Amino acid sequence: MTNPTPEESLAGLRVEIDRIDSAMHASLMQRGRIIERLIAVKARLGGGSAFRPGREAAMMRALAERHAGPLPLDTVESIWRIIISTFTYVQANYAVHADVSGGDPAMRDVARFHFGFSVPYVAHQGAKGAINAVAGPANDLGLLRVEGGAGAWWQDLAQPDAPKIIARLPFVERPDHPAGMPVFVISKPLADAAARDVVLHALTLERWHGGLPGAIGALGGEITASAASGSGLAVLAALPGPVSAAALREGLHYAGVPFVSSAEAGSHAARFDLARELAKQG
Repeated sequence: MTNPTPEESLAGLRVEIDRIDSAMHASLMQRGRIIERLIAVKARLGGGSAFRPGREAAMMRALAERHAGPLPLDTVESIWRIIISTFTYVQANYAVHADVSGGDPAMRDVARFHFGFSVPYVAHQGAKGAINAVAGPANDLGLLRVEGGAGAWWQDLAQPDAPKIIARLPFVERPDHPAGMPVFVISKPLADAAARDVVLHALTLERWHGGLPGAIGALGGEITASAASGSGLAVLAALPGPVSAAALREGLHYAGVPFVSSAEAGSHAARFDLARELAKQG
């Protein structure tokens, strides 16, 4: 904390605060004008998705890494999330469809923290409703719980033209995050903007096999979810982007896992654990 000099006064400090507030507002308006130019450039180039999940993840990581001082990171992150999400909304209006079958309050906290109040929030009692809404003609997003969701909802993402996972929230993970419930973000497939650090594979197996966790772990991945399905056991596996579907099948076969089929359910940026990163630094 910087100690004030004898020459400083409350009035003078408030003038400084007003100057900074004015500069921040001017910067936001300047950002808006640049967004208008970006929209025009995209139109001339034939369009493109307004969502850039990999870029958003990188921006939030950089924000967390450089942040210092008395202002809580929670506050800074929420401000930047509202700025990013609202300017994306300006580019292409969208709504957020959330599966609230596991409870609405925590999911609503996630939606409002990461997308603000300008973006409409629509609740659905089940993952299928959110997935079907995202599959419609609009540019909408869906929010699905990573943990505790009912049924093998990820199988509805397996077809090539079905919605896909494009991000995992929060971008900056920490134990005391005010909206820290792990959530997948889904959208229509992103042809030019998908982050592929982690790829999600929807697997169908004849049954559970004890060698499955080891086989997935040997490839550098983890089992995110599993549930019974009409054709056996459905598994959602998260694997490093460079691991091919062929390598996955080979690993399962070598471990004796009764494999039936696999399809990609989406991808997202690498997870960023703030406590782990800070521990690495010292």
